[in-house]
Amino acid sequence: MAETSLAPSAERFFRALGPRAQVVLCQLPLSFVVLALAVAAYFAWPGVYQNGAFLAALGMHALLLLACFLLPWEKLGPYYPLFIPMLDFIAIWLTRIGVPPSVQGLGVLAIFPVIWVSASSLPARSSLFLSFCGPLLISLPALFSKLPGIAAADVASALLLPLLMLTVSFAIRFASVNIRLQHRVLEAKDREMRALFAESKEREKLLDTILETVDVGIVAVNAQGDRLLTNVRQSELEAAASPAGLSGEVADPSTEGQLNILSQDGKSPLPPDRRPVYRAVRGESFADYLVWFGAGAQRRAISTAARSIRNDDGGFNGAVVVFNDVTGLVEALAAKDDFLSNVTHELRTPLNSVIGNLDLVLDGDHGLPPLATQRLEVAHRNTERLVTLVSDLLLSASAALPVHPRRTDLSGLVDFCVGSAREHASAARVQVVADVPVPLWAQVDPLRLGQVLDNLLSNAIKYSPGGGTVRVTARTEPGQVYLRVDDTGMGMAPADAAQVFTRFFRSSEVVESGIPGIGLGLSITKAIVELHGGSITCASRPGDGSSFTVVIPADEPSPAL
Repeated sequence: MAETSLAPSAERFFRALGPRAQVVLCQLPLSFVVLALAVAAYFAWPGVYQNGAFLAALGMHALLLLACFLLPWEKLGPYYPLFIPMLDFIAIWLTRIGVPPSVQGLGVLAIFPVIWVSASSLPARSSLFLSFCGPLLISLPALFSKLPGIAAADVASALLLPLLMLTVSFAIRFASVNIRLQHRVLEAKDREMRALFAESKEREKLLDTILETVDVGIVAVNAQGDRLLTNVRQSELEAAASPAGLSGEVADPSTEGQLNILSQDGKSPLPPDRRPVYRAVRGESFADYLVWFGAGAQRRAISTAARSIRNDDGGFNGAVVVFNDVTGLVEALAAKDDFLSNVTHELRTPLNSVIGNLDLVLDGDHGLPPLATQRLEVAHRNTERLVTLVSDLLLSASAALPVHPRRTDLSGLVDFCVGSAREHASAARVQVVADVPVPLWAQVDPLRLGQVLDNLLSNAIKYSPGGGTVRVTARTEPGQVYLRVDDTGMGMAPADAAQVFTRFFRSSEVVESGIPGIGLGLSITKAIVELHGGSITCASRPGDGSSFTVVIPADEPSPAL
């Protein structure tokens, strides 16, 4: 295993070198051996330096090493450096014939160029051919020197070196192929591991982002009840439910018993064995389990759910518990139930009685003055509208408001709604002014859009307790009609203006001022406008009044005849 890991490391080191350094590194072993031979020859065979072949061999080795250093191999092709080991065979041949006959075994120097050629990217057949023919070139002169009396043993001796080098070349080729295959396998595994690691890191980041982004508390525990994970939202919820001296970050289910957690009624403390994390540790799975965190005005209604984590054998391995803050929903449902109950019993009966008596007065011949009759008719229409509004309010929780658009002149509708509001405005010392072009056609349900204008005018007058002016204006743009109601009343903060269309919403200033209302009018107004395919916005500042803008589709002009 160590050799397997060492080979790719050496190969990576060699490949990291430049072409010049690679060529020099391949030539240096033979050069060092030749240098050692030259030094030894000086002392052992002084006369060898008188041999021209030996001197030519030394000069050729020196020139080849110098060429390795000087030639621009990086600009040449990949096969050009292989001329060096081919010429090495000639230099070794000169070295062999230049030394005394008593010096044997110099032919083995051919192993250096053979290794170089065999380990190169040269095709296998070419490298094997050179690995055999190069050493054969070195062996043939010794064989030819014995002519004409060449024996079979001499031929066998001459072929021994080429065959040995050929065998070495085969071994190097097989080893090189094996190393390359192992290297590829290791590289593939390395890429796979890196990809898996990067994917794991990305998934971890994604999970962390999701856990810190979702607006629900999440707790994960193992089979022993130890907490594995608690996100920020859960820490905030537990901090709100923690009594003085207890950290908001709960360490285990037993400590959960110290939190102020109430049962579904919001009054009685929840027993420790019925608390969500404790139940989850016992292996229970549940959903929509409502509890209350904290006490007093800051308490929160929390819907909890738990799912068990199972191992491969199906055994309990932990659990995940989710805590969702549903305080707004619970309070809204409670307020809706109370309101609908009160409306059903307190409004419908007296309104029906008023309509019945108005019908009797208007249908009878009582000799009423025309002005009195006109005012009674206005009261009758508004009472019928009020009955309709109450009925819609009762149905709003479960069904959409019916809208029946038709071609309507908004200028007349505005005049009617302004006229109906003037008595209320006079009593509140508010002046109502309308500036609407005549005619102003749009495809709307006049009853529903009249309800929108009545709500906006009523709110504008109601929230101008010190008197002031309410102005209704309108303008048209291609494909759209803009209705705007401005007042000079108390106004509201931008944060409250952003929530003013939320059902049952009332700003803290309005609640403190004691102005009656339940916070449903504007939510119904928005629903009606959106059913017409329009939109409504609010702009307001404390003390500067409010401005409500309704945008609805304009009536398309009829084609010319």
